[in-house]
Amino acid sequence: MSHHAPNPEHLALTRRQFLDRCGMGMGSLGLASLLGSLDPLRAAEAGFTNPLLPRPPQFAGRAKRVIHIFLNGGASHVDTFDPKPALDRWHGKEIPVHFATERKTGAAYRSPFAFRRYGQSGLEISDLFQHTARHADDLCVIRSMKADVPNHEPSLLLMNCGEARLPRPSFGSWVTYGLGSENQNLPGFIAMCPGGYPIQESQNWQSGFLPGTYQGTYINTENTRLEKLIENINNRYTSMSEQRAQLDLLQALNERHRRARAADAHLEARVQSFELAYRMQMEAADAFDIQREPAAVRERYGDSVQARQLLIARRLVERGVRFVQVWHGAGQPWDNHDDIETNHRNLAGQCDRAIAALLTDLKDRGMLDDTLVICGGEFGRTPTVELPTPGANAGKQNGRDHNNHGFTVWLAGGGVKGGHVHGATDEFGFAAAENPVHVHDLHATLLHLLGFNHETLTFRTAGRDFRLTDVHGRVVREILA
Repeated sequence: MSHHAPNPEHLALTRRQFLDRCGMGMGSLGLASLLGSLDPLRAAEAGFTNPLLPRPPQFAGRAKRVIHIFLNGGASHVDTFDPKPALDRWHGKEIPVHFATERKTGAAYRSPFAFRRYGQSGLEISDLFQHTARHADDLCVIRSMKADVPNHEPSLLLMNCGEARLPRPSFGSWVTYGLGSENQNLPGFIAMCPGGYPIQESQNWQSGFLPGTYQGTYINTENTRLEKLIENINNRYTSMSEQRAQLDLLQALNERHRRARAADAHLEARVQSFELAYRMQMEAADAFDIQREPAAVRERYGDSVQARQLLIARRLVERGVRFVQVWHGAGQPWDNHDDIETNHRNLAGQCDRAIAALLTDLKDRGMLDDTLVICGGEFGRTPTVELPTPGANAGKQNGRDHNNHGFTVWLAGGGVKGGHVHGATDEFGFAAAENPVHVHDLHATLLHLLGFNHETLTFRTAGRDFRLTDVHGRVVREILA
């Protein structure tokens, strides 16, 4: 007589299910061992390990974590980090070069901001970022960036996901897919954007065809109370031990459900999200509560929303979060088609001091060497004034249109040359003229700094191997320290 209680599930097996359970069982055990010992990425994909456990890169990279400061809307490079004295001489005159823009532009428009040299490197930076400029010798300024089109939607996706039209995993998702996370009690990839979603919404931090666990976790940093910042972070009615028992039961039911079906990335992502939500109760309160910082530190960052989220970003990477994206300008973007002097001054005033404080903190904690800081938008702006366009501006002639032909992104830490300028736009700042760097090249270089060959960090789906840079990209070795 059997001493085991009957299981109703075993009474109605088809021949296919019977052979699957009996014939494939030992093979699955062997496969799990093989995957776990040979390729942690494939083991994670197969569901045998926690997909967010930390993993080594393909080779020794200089950077271990990323903070991406995204200036949403397209900050003007000729008013921030790319001085163009020729615009002073040609102000109000038609310039001899012109490139396709989204709207009609007119004569040259000089920058209303003064540029000065900073640091031993003599890096030229405008007065808009005079606090950040104190770190001139830490900045690697790429002045020859290029994107594909002068439109927000495709350019946002290109910069964040490496593809302008089709749904693809974001850069942050690729990084967490490759490296996992150093803290299992917090998401590996966090996107902080105050006041709601930007254009293209959550597609900017999507996981695409990668497992859902690698998608960015959105945080609305306009809120200050923890309960508003992270919804349902605290359970007021059930103790932690009771929640653990409930979650264990739910996990058991989900595991029974999963075993009866083929691998399902959506189910796995849901299971992981339940587990993460439970663990976050223990650590999120500490990570997001900037009141636990000394008053002098909070004062150094300032009291703006952007200052608060940059301080949170430092606290997150300090606790092992792999990738933090900090959006600035979602509600009031850097998309200044008119009144650029007033609007750019206000926007820079919200983040300049805090960016400087972030770089100072990372250096003081010995983290800047292996933390890669990126700052820039989806494109730049024209050196020519935008002409009145119905629905685009207020009919003024004191702003700039979108410019994908040439713009600036700066990097700091993580193995890049400090106090260095790479490439150049033409004398007016309209297009990359020396050592152009396409967004695909930027992504290839960032992955290299993190220890990955952009051509071999791939994921197979729809019958082919996909990567962040698609079939493009080269590592810009001139900026590597």
